[in-house]
Parts: sequence; structure tokens; C-alpha cells
Amino acid sequence: MTPPQTEKKFRSYVPDKTNMREFTFRAVLLGLVLTAVLGAANAYLGLKAGMTIAATYPAAVIGMALLKLVKGSLLEENIARTIGSIGESVAAGAVFTIPAFVLSGAWQTFDSPGAYWKSTVLMIVGGILGILFVTLLRRVMVEDPELPFPESVAASEIHKAGQQGGKAAALLFKAMGFGSVLYFLGAMNLYSQSREFIIRIGEIGRTTLKLGPRAVAPVIGAGGFTTVSAPSVSPAYLGVGFIIGPRLAALNFAGGVVAWGLMVPLLIYFLGPQLQTALPAGATVGAWGLGGLSGAVWKFIVRPIAVGGMLVGACYTLFRMRASLGSGMRRAVSDLKKSSTQAESTLRTERDLNAKTVFAGLGATFLCMIALYFYFTGVISGAIVAAVVMLILGFFFAAVSGNLVGLIGSSNNPVSGLTLCTLIVAALLMVAIGVSGPSGVAAVLGVAAVVCVSSAVAGEMLQDLKVGHILGGTPKLMEIGDILGIVVASAVLYFPLLWLHLANIKSGGIGFGDPKLSAPQAGLMAALAQGILGGNMAWPLVIVGIFMGFALIMVQVKSPMLFAVGMYLPLETTFAIFVGGVIRWATDKLRDRRGFNDAQKARVDNAGVLVASGLITGEALTGLLIALFVLRNIHLPQIFHNPPVMLGFGVLALLAIYMIQIPLRNAGSPDEPAPPTAMM
Repeated sequence: MTPPQTEKKFRSYVPDKTNMREFTFRAVLLGLVLTAVLGAANAYLGLKAGMTIAATYPAAVIGMALLKLVKGSLLEENIARTIGSIGESVAAGAVFTIPAFVLSGAWQTFDSPGAYWKSTVLMIVGGILGILFVTLLRRVMVEDPELPFPESVAASEIHKAGQQGGKAAALLFKAMGFGSVLYFLGAMNLYSQSREFIIRIGEIGRTTLKLGPRAVAPVIGAGGFTTVSAPSVSPAYLGVGFIIGPRLAALNFAGGVVAWGLMVPLLIYFLGPQLQTALPAGATVGAWGLGGLSGAVWKFIVRPIAVGGMLVGACYTLFRMRASLGSGMRRAVSDLKKSSTQAESTLRTERDLNAKTVFAGLGATFLCMIALYFYFTGVISGAIVAAVVMLILGFFFAAVSGNLVGLIGSSNNPVSGLTLCTLIVAALLMVAIGVSGPSGVAAVLGVAAVVCVSSAVAGEMLQDLKVGHILGGTPKLMEIGDILGIVVASAVLYFPLLWLHLANIKSGGIGFGDPKLSAPQAGLMAALAQGILGGNMAWPLVIVGIFMGFALIMVQVKSPMLFAVGMYLPLETTFAIFVGGVIRWATDKLRDRRGFNDAQKARVDNAGVLVASGLITGEALTGLLIALFVLRNIHLPQIFHNPPVMLGFGVLALLAIYMIQIPLRNAGSPDEPAPPTAMM
């Protein structure tokens, strides 16, 4: 008789009884610097492109390379990566919601001490809530065999394969420098970073428009035209397109093509001078000229349609994930029950923050948020309702976010969709208790901001805790480190948002919501909050967008949300992202033609992600520096007054060659073992 097999007990890479340096000053300091830098870079990217990139992989590579210079330990690398990556999740929650306060008019100005402390408090509270929620669920979730945690496994393998850290870091830093230099030269007018062309579709005067055998009333038109942009010469946008791949980049660009190549010229062609009555009060067509008119049509007519499409896209994303969401909800309840019955472990690798500390922190946070929401609304009942919604939905969505990260990784976590549900629930409850107007909008956006940051942080934190579980890190130290990281990131991230907002205004824009600073998710949140509570929403156009979203679903578009975001973003942005996707396609084709084995293909893919991440970070940090120059009235020397168009295309070609050749040159020998795959 065969004896029954016993389940193999998990053993971490560093045993729990091993005494190794972990929570050291240098590891924490490095993590805090990384969380501020990567968080600021993602804030820049989120405002301009409407998306962020996962920071786990860059933080792991940079932290590992720098700590090796001072002979740091594996667990110190784990702490630095954990703290360094949390800023990205705070930034994602911030850029999806904080600008909405300004766009909705709930905050009259963003350049004030009040805006700073309110933004900072919302980010800190959301981030700490996410960590406290995950702390209650960590033990059962990281040990759940049904959650594979693909990105956590990849990150842990990168740490194990530490001998590759120097080479990987060199690729990343060189790409950062290359992207930074190119973007800086563009700011000095060596080449044109974007170029617009006005295309006439045709002109009609007073004529009779015939539809079949019948004639309709005379139509007055000024002719159809639209503003068509060349792709922005942007290392960051190309990097985003490279990371998301050709299919999603093409879908994003398709939204821009429909907006600028179909809707704008048709509206101008058929409405002509009548557009003045179709646009909001105060929007003067005559002051814009041809290109300005097409921009006004896009802003005031096409963008509200895109908002309706984004709304359907977000709901559809949640609907497609309904099985995962449902299981996440059920598991959240069962996990909480299990965790409440488990005694605190004496093993180092199983030790969390004390449960009493966690619940005390939740209670204190709840009271603080009642006070903040009362400040927003001036109504105690509204403040209590907002705080209760924040706490309940915050917990469930943090648990759902953690489970989704365990299944598909943080890069695919639908945080904006979860936030949208929170916003709608909070707004309807505010209406039910009689809170409306700007104060109600502020309270609803406050709930959305906290839940958005909480969900994003919970997913990222659980991903890092899984890495620590594999490597043998101490959960309690990681949780304390992330609390420090959240405080630093929250205190710092207001400033990149402020610099970009004010620099855009000083350059002739309007700040948040401008084509150069689109913030599409924040625009969606502001529009919905205003529409439900303030009655200030172009509902007919939004409904058109909703029907468009349903049509996209029926023709089986993979991501209606991404298509609608493409309509919302400037064409030069979506075009550049599409070019980045084409570069990824070309790289993959050349990789396959060269007959590389699986190990070589993995090295090419890793190098490509590192190069793209470096270009994104390099431009983002340089863009923030240039915004600061604008605010300080520091004028960069201008190389050309009107740069030749071909120079811009030449820089674009140079970027494409760099992004293709560098990964292919790092394929390595066929005999080398396969590296861990970077899943971004």
C-alpha cells in the first residue's frame, strides 16, 4: 500500500531563521528616493497619456544595481523595491482623481496651500487604508494556490538572478539618459516635437442637399476641415506604445482617427456657421480660426461623446471580470474571517503589523475622513455617508484589487473602473440625502480619490508582499516601509501636478484638461460628478457616446475603454503611441526571423521593456524639470525659430532604430539560461 503523499511545505529563498540585513537606513532611503522619482514620472505620464507603467520591475533593477555597489543584501534589495514601487500606485490614484477637483470647479484654484494639504491628505489616507486592508488579508492571500501572481514571480526571479542586475541597470540608465537628452533638445527647438496640418474636406455654399428622391432644406456650410497631427516626437509615448504592444496601440489610435478624421470634419462640413449655437456659451468660433474651430468641436462635442464611451468601457471591463470580481468579493469575506482566527506568528517571515494597531488605524482614519468630508460639504450627514462609503467600498475594492493582481498582475488592474463604481454609488447617495452642488461634487470626488489610491496601493502592496514571501522578507518591515513610502510620495506628488498645471497655463493652455495635459480619467470623474450632482453635463452627447460604446462591444472591440480614451486624447499623442506599437511589432518580427531560441527571445523582450521604461522615465523627469524652468522664468536657448519638419522625422527614426536594435543586440548566446520575463 502506497503511503499518502504529504503536501510539500513552502520554503522561502532566505529561510526565516537566517539573520540578514533588511530594514537598513540605506535601503529605506533608496526606496524613498525611488518612490518619489518613479511616482513623479508616472504622474507626468498619467496626465499626458492617460496611463501609467508598473514600477516594480524598474525599482527592482535600479535598487539591486545600486545596493550591489555597497554590498547590500538580497532582503535590503527587497525593501528598496517594495518602497520604491509604491509611489507609482499613489501617482495612479492621484492623476485619475485629483485633477477632477479643478476640472469640476470644486476647487477654484490648484495653486494654494489648501489644495496642497487636501491633496496630500487624500493620498495619504487612501494609501494607508490600502496597506491596512491588505495587512488583514496578506497571510491567506499570498498563500492562496489559486493566485499565481505572475508579476511577483517574475520580480522575485530577477532578484534571485542578481548577476544580471548590472547589465539590466545599464540598459535602463542609458535609455533614461537618451530619452532625457532628446526631449531636452526638443524643448530647445532643435526639432519640432509636434506638427499640425489643416486638411480641407471640401466646401459647400448655399445648396440643396438631396437624400434619395427627396430634397431637404438648404444647408449653409463653410466646408469640412480638420486638424491632423504628425506623431509627437516623444520618447515617453513611443515607450508606452512599445510596452502595450501593437494591437492595443492601434486600438487607441483608432479612437483618435475616428474623432479627428470622421467626427470633426463631418460636424464642421454639415453645420458650418451654425456651430456657434452648438457650442457652449462663451465659446467664440470667430476667435479660433480654422485649426481652432476643429479644436473647439473636438473639445466641446467629441470629448463628451468620448466620456460616454469611457463610461461604457469601464463598466464593460468590470462586467468581463465579473467572475474574478465575484470570487474576489467572496474571498475577501472568507479571508477576513480566516485572518481573525489566526494567532500572530512568531516566525519572522509570517509576522505582520499587530491587528490592534491595524484596527486602531482604521478607526482613526474613519474619524479623520468624516472631518475632511464635513469640511467639503458642511453637512454632517453627508460627511458620515461619504466616510462609510469610503470605508466599505475601500475594503472590498482593495481586496478585489489584490485578487486581480494575484491573477493578472498590477499592470492589468482596472483601478479606474473600480473608482468609477465608487463615484457613482457615492454620488447617488449624496443626491438621496439632499447634498448637491459644488460641495457635494467635492465630497464625491474625495471618496473616489481615497478609494482609487487605496485600491491601487492594495494591489501593488500585495504584489510586493508576494515577492517578499518568495524571497523570505519580513512582512511587518515591508508594511512599515510602504507606509513611509506613501507618506513621502503623497507629500511630494502634489508638486509635479502643480508644476505641469501652472506651466501649461503659463504657456497659453488651461492647465488640467488641456490637449497637452489631457488627464482623461480625471475628466471622466469630473464630468460624472458634475452631471449627477451639479446638473452641468452635456447628457445628449454622453448618451451618444454610451450607444457608441455598446456598438463597440457588439462588434467585439477588445477594449472599448482604450478606444474612447483615444478619442479623448490629442491625435499627436495617440499617433505617437501607435508608432511605439509598430516599433514593438517590428522588433518582434526581426526577433523571430533571426531564429532565436526561447531564452534569447526572453532576453530581447526584457531588454525592450527596460529600454521603453527608461525612455518614459527620462522624458518624464526632463518634462518636470522644463515645467519648473517655465515657472521660474528660465528661458532655454532656442536653436531654430521654426525647425525643419524633416529634423523631427529624423529624431523619430533615430528613436525607432534605438528601440529596435538595443533589444536585438542583447539576445545573448543560445547557451545562456533563460532570464526571468519582465511582465509589465
